[in-house]
Amino acid sequence: MFEIGFSELVMVGLVSLLVIGPERLPAAARLAGFWLGKTRAMINSVKAEIAVELRAEEMRQLFKEESGLQDFQQLVDETNETVQSIHSSITSLSHDGVDLTKRPPHELE
Repeated sequence: MFEIGFSELVMVGLVSLLVIGPERLPAAARLAGFWLGKTRAMINSVKAEIAVELRAEEMRQLFKEESGLQDFQQLVDETNETVQSIHSSITSLSHDGVDLTKRPPHELE
């Protein structure tokens, strides 16, 4: 992300030593490290929350798609039942001696 080399770190150290002074520099470095750690922890926490929300949204999408597939499967099952019903009706008519092949198409309706 940020490319900070050794020379840049030495420059920051020298400037901070001149501005803050040698007596207060260790306390300032500890304070800067503390806040840097807090900031990193907060950023990681936000990243984790975003990842959890994205996974939850993906699961909602999957459930929604699954619901659509269940509706489609129900439609297919109903169609199969209708086909079976028509097939059984044709079979029972043929067992009753009705020959459907010799009748004109307008009488079959």
